[in-house]
Parts: sequence; structure tokens; C-alpha cells
Amino acid sequence: MDIIANYGTTLVLVAALFGFLMAWGIGANDVANAMGTSVGTKSLTIRQAIIIAMIFEFAGAYLAGGEVTATIRNGIIDSNAFADTPDLLVLGMIASLLAAGAWLILASYFGWPVSTTHSIIGAIVGFAVVSIGPEAVQWSKFGGIVGSWIITPAISGVIAYFMFISVQKLIFNTDDPLNNAKRYVPFYMFLTALVICLVTIKKGLTHVGLHLTDGEGILLSIAISIAVAFAGWIYIRGQQYNPQDDSKMHFANVEKVFGILMIITACAMAFAHGSNDVANAIGPLSAVASIVAAGGEIGGSSHIAWWILPLGGIGIVIGLATMGEKVMATVGTGITHLTPSRGFAAQLATAATVVIASGTGLPISTTQTLVGAVMGVGLARGIAALNLGVLRNIVVSWVITLPAGAILAIAIFYVLQICFS
Repeated sequence: MDIIANYGTTLVLVAALFGFLMAWGIGANDVANAMGTSVGTKSLTIRQAIIIAMIFEFAGAYLAGGEVTATIRNGIIDSNAFADTPDLLVLGMIASLLAAGAWLILASYFGWPVSTTHSIIGAIVGFAVVSIGPEAVQWSKFGGIVGSWIITPAISGVIAYFMFISVQKLIFNTDDPLNNAKRYVPFYMFLTALVICLVTIKKGLTHVGLHLTDGEGILLSIAISIAVAFAGWIYIRGQQYNPQDDSKMHFANVEKVFGILMIITACAMAFAHGSNDVANAIGPLSAVASIVAAGGEIGGSSHIAWWILPLGGIGIVIGLATMGEKVMATVGTGITHLTPSRGFAAQLATAATVVIASGTGLPISTTQTLVGAVMGVGLARGIAALNLGVLRNIVVSWVITLPAGAILAIAIFYVLQICFS
């Protein structure tokens, strides 16, 4: 308690710095995963992907990030176990931010697509066990989170598989793929817009003072999605293609149409990622700020300070812009060959899965969700379409991440105790 009383402002500033570092790592690693399919299919250049991420990642983090933040902040460890020693919780959260952020930046430097969720959860569990004991960890909730690491890639993989199969059957495996693309792509545009609108209106806009009922939110989402689909229909109808082209050129023209759709799904993925994964950076930071503001009292819930969500959003964007290229290459071209139609199926499946998880408050790994979706698309073409060597390396990096976060957090926690004792 004396540490909080004597160094309260310093602790918040240090936590803010390490929280920004963590957000930087999220941007370099997880956002690169989110945008990798768009860049890998050449639907977007790296510069365009960064611009889209700047807008939609920040919007997702600021508008819809609060739901998951509550789970990260209060769900993994039992805050009541730290009631008599809040200074240990504060130092532990700061150590967790630095540990997870450092690991993510290291992994991004080498191009390893790891999980930010694994990193921060491993770090929090690590310091909790050495500071209080295993009883400080709510292992039942931890088990649920671990289960989600298996379930969510499976869900996204199934969605991506059937999404791509539908594109094949309705468009590519027909006598007139180009005209069928003009017919069905607006429906896919509607579906994509609906995914992003639902989470924005129903979950996000409460943070800016707009409260809608479930019925109003659904109706408004449908109206906006119809407008997007109509605009897409007009644009696609206006494109001129040569009907004398051979079948290969027809397929190329269809992929151009899906290239347009990839831009929309890139926006949806960026928003969905920002809404879910910003919690990995701002959750521990919010815990530190609220405990210090309350003079060491650990409350069951607390209001997120106004500056925390923007800090996380800005860090994510800067991380992508400075270090995201290597992980983009791994995800966009390493797992399987992606075309705009395949990338669309994978990205929409990932966005839908992340949005569902964000709305229910369950922290998931965007990395594993996207890899599951890309695998689903690859399996639709046969297992030979997958680069099993790259997948093996990715899985190994996932296994290493959890203990790496825990070990780093434990070491940093002890250093912080010495510094503030």
C-alpha cells in the first residue's frame, strides 16, 4: 500500500508507457495477421492496408473495445486475493504489459505470427502464481479461455470453408462466372456490412452516448448493409468486360470483383480486431489506473479512463506501420496461395468469429482465428494446398508464447519489486 501512496503517479505513467508498448506489439503482430490476407492477395498494398488499419482499428478499439476489456481486467485472476496487497497487483500488471509487449515485438521482428492473447494471459498468470500463489488464478475461467483457442479456429475454419464452397458453386463452377459474380457479390457485400454494423451499433456506440434497443440496432444494421450492397451492385454493373475473353480471363475478372470485396472485408477485420484485441493492452493498464486512483482499493468494476482506449488504438496503428510487414508476409502468402475470393472467405469468417467473441466478452486469439480460417479455405481445395511446414512452425510459436510470457513477467515482476521497495 505504501508503494501506491508514494509512487502512484509514477506507476500510472510507467503502466501507460508499457501499455503503449504492448499495443505497439499487437499492431506489429496481430494487426499484420488481420491485414495479411488483403496484402497477400494484392487487393491492398501495404500502404493502403496501413491507412485502413489506422481508421478502423482505432475506431474498433475506441468504440467497441470496452466489452472485452472487462474480461481481461477482472476475469483471469481473482482480484480479491490481492485485497490486502494491491501493490503486488499493480506491479504485476505493469510487469505483464512489459513482458507481453517485449515478446510480441521480438516475434514480429522475426516474422512469427504469435498470439497477443496468449502473451498477456501467460504473463498475468505467471506473476499471480509467484506473488500470491496458484489460488489467485481463476483456473475455471482460464480453462474456458484455453478452450476458446481450439474452438474459435475451428469455428472460423468451418465458416471460411463453407463460404468459399458457396463462392465456388455459385460463381466459379458455372458457365458464366462473371455475370454470376455481378449477381451474387452484392449479397456477400451485404453479409460483410451486416457483421461490422451489428457490433458497431449494438456494442460500440454506447461508448459515445448513443443507446439503441436491440430491434433498432438490427434494423439500422440491415438498412446500412442494404445501402452498401446496392452501392456495390451499381459499381459492379458499371464495369466493362469483354464477353469474348476466354475462361481464364473470366476468372481473372471475377477475382477483380472480389478484390473490391476484399477492401470491405479488410475494414471489417480491422474493426473487429481493434474491438477485441485492444483489451490485451488496456486491460492491465486500466487495472493499474483504477487501483491507484482509488488509493489502493480494488473494486469489482471501474470506469475506463478516457485516455486509455485512444492510447491503445494509437499504439496498435503505429505498431502495424513500423513492424507489421514480416508477419503480413507469413500469413498472406506462407500458409496457402490466396486469391481475392479465397482471402475474402477467410477474412469474413475471421471477422464474424472475432465479432461474436467480442460481443460475448470472451478474449480470443485473432491469430489462431485467422489461421483457422485460412486453413479452412485451403482444405476446400485439398490438404495439398496447405504449406504444412509453415503451419508447423506457427503452431510451435503458439506453444512457446504462453510460457514465454509467464517467464518474462515473473522476472520483470521481481525487478520492479526491487526498484519500488
